[in-house]
Amino acid sequence: MVFITAHEILETVSMIRSENLDVRTITMGISLHDCSDRDPKHVAERVHNKIVRRAGRLVSVARQLEEKYGIPIVNRRVSLTPIAHIVGSDDPQAYVTVAHALDAAAQEVDIDFVGGFSCMVQKGFTRGDAALIEAIPEAISSTQRVCSSVNVASTKAGINMDAVVRMADVVRAVAKLTAKHDSIGAAKIVVFCNVPEDNPFMAGALHGPGEPEVSINVAISGPGVVCSVVEHHPEASLMELADLIKRTTFKITRVGELVAREASQMLDAQMGIIDLSLAPTPAVGDSIAEILAGMGLEYAGAPGTTAALAMLNDAVKKGGTMATSSTGGLSGAFIPVSEDAAMARAAAEGALSIEKLEAMTAVCSLGLDMIVVPGDTPRNALAGTIADVMAIGMINSKTTGARLIPAHGKQVGDWVTLGGLFGEAPVMAVNRFGNDRFIARGGRIPAPLQSLTN
Repeated sequence: MVFITAHEILETVSMIRSENLDVRTITMGISLHDCSDRDPKHVAERVHNKIVRRAGRLVSVARQLEEKYGIPIVNRRVSLTPIAHIVGSDDPQAYVTVAHALDAAAQEVDIDFVGGFSCMVQKGFTRGDAALIEAIPEAISSTQRVCSSVNVASTKAGINMDAVVRMADVVRAVAKLTAKHDSIGAAKIVVFCNVPEDNPFMAGALHGPGEPEVSINVAISGPGVVCSVVEHHPEASLMELADLIKRTTFKITRVGELVAREASQMLDAQMGIIDLSLAPTPAVGDSIAEILAGMGLEYAGAPGTTAALAMLNDAVKKGGTMATSSTGGLSGAFIPVSEDAAMARAAAEGALSIEKLEAMTAVCSLGLDMIVVPGDTPRNALAGTIADVMAIGMINSKTTGARLIPAHGKQVGDWVTLGGLFGEAPVMAVNRFGNDRFIARGGRIPAPLQSLTN
């Protein structure tokens, strides 16, 4: 039983009205292990029917909770068992067929996105994995709501550099196929290290093999609330500020706990996790970069940014874990460039570079997220950038991801508009010094030693 006081309710109302507090997503995880079949058409039919059957009430329940509590719920999503585990085929067209079924089901039940067009290749490829990766360009470019993720590295396995190179090719191909829409298809693909099995955020959401038949995962987004607290305490020391952020995150997470419990009961699903992440939106005042500015940095990217972000990330996690025992997903501060208006401005002013964002990746959730790069960026430059992000996750035993958008026909300084929660961003420069000989070596970067850490 979760007990909410009248004071907490009033605080929450204020957060919603003036500080952009919302439930970023309710994501229903659905196991597809009972949908496997040798015939891809049968798989597609079974997957479609199961999504419609189990997620048919997701949108209506979300609306009921919005009306009951007055809390905006921005997205309704479904995450699935990695499709490579379900489709036992080495024909890429089989996976495209299933992707179309996912898209049709998503449209039928009116969810925003469906995730799980995924595979895990950190140690190597099965024939099915290779076929799914080959199918991604057509699958993503020919659907509207399907998202894809591929795990190419882990702390236990190392980095599969062959997979990294393949994904660089895939991202470039999808960007070219969706060039008429500012290469938006690349925004629906993420390359992971240490992928979580219960992540509610797209494009990386999937329902891992250790998850129950059906679960409800909730993510609360409250950068605006934290930003307001920081701005109202300009004289606070960093220790005092960390404590204030921690207390605020506690209140935000309590809202997520309430929504998750009630939604899971109404949908006859197991409550999964509350993702503690501060995920920005393009709305003014709902920004991680503005929190950093409120701490005293002229722009995100200024000297001290990584330290400030580390403090913010730690405080968010400490506050959230006191509010719920069901933590999971990514949990921390997100630094997507296009989805954060102030982060995009910082990039346009030259305060943020990809290299600085890599440093920030080491201390926060996810990684190089929603970063637009020139459309003619070489394959090996993309691959090397992805590999750098994977290395940070591998060495630090944390989840990292890369969502890079090589905008076809765009150059450094151009702006790309992706729309909705994707926002807009300037095209950022990629280091063009050569790495061809390194990438051509291929193989796997070994996993790090985990014992002699002293």
